[in-house]
Amino acid sequence: MASYPIPYCQHYNPPNPLYKRGFKETPQQRLRGIKNIIKHVNLRYFNAAGADPDGEIGEWHEPETHLIPLVLDVASGRREDIKIFGPDYETPDGTCIRDYIHVIDLGNAHILALEYLLNAGVSDSFNLGNGNGFSVKEVIETAKSVTGRSIKAVESERRPGDPPVLVGSAEKAKVVLGWKLIYNDLAIIIETAWKWHKEVKTWRKYLLLSHATMSKRFFLNFSGE
Repeated sequence: MASYPIPYCQHYNPPNPLYKRGFKETPQQRLRGIKNIIKHVNLRYFNAAGADPDGEIGEWHEPETHLIPLVLDVASGRREDIKIFGPDYETPDGTCIRDYIHVIDLGNAHILALEYLLNAGVSDSFNLGNGNGFSVKEVIETAKSVTGRSIKAVESERRPGDPPVLVGSAEKAKVVLGWKLIYNDLAIIIETAWKWHKEVKTWRKYLLLSHATMSKRFFLNFSGE
């Protein structure tokens, strides 16, 4: 049974079916054989989220699997609805709770980890997280508030291996690395993601049109027309 927030020393036993199916070693376990040869820092975190505050870079997966971009896809009209996999978990609103951490905070942690090693730090492991989880319904409601748009949610069956709560404790990283969260508010995380989402929607249209135009030109040139 995991404790919450999950400490850095928590035993590794992921409930996810992928792990049970064959991924028997964690990256930390694979590094044990070289821990006395190569100095390293293990950074463990859950859901990287948000985007560059200036909207220059952000998430773009094909296909998309992450909750916040999927919710924003619904807000932008790119997707009809967002599926809630299990409305009956042992949580306050019945939906899974996850730890979302902004990519800028993650980037800062990686820099601090490198500086730690360069300043004679020993190989070590750290959790990164905001320490406060947010439920699926909280993410959806916050996205509605940020975007000012309706977001249709459809309740579905639970997915195998989804634990009710995954929230990490980053106290060790704060003490040893001097790491401090900047973007620890869910609304701010979603605001930056939404800004990027609107930008990438424009770029997607441009890229699709450019691809269609180039394909047409290639066909006309190839056919001699």
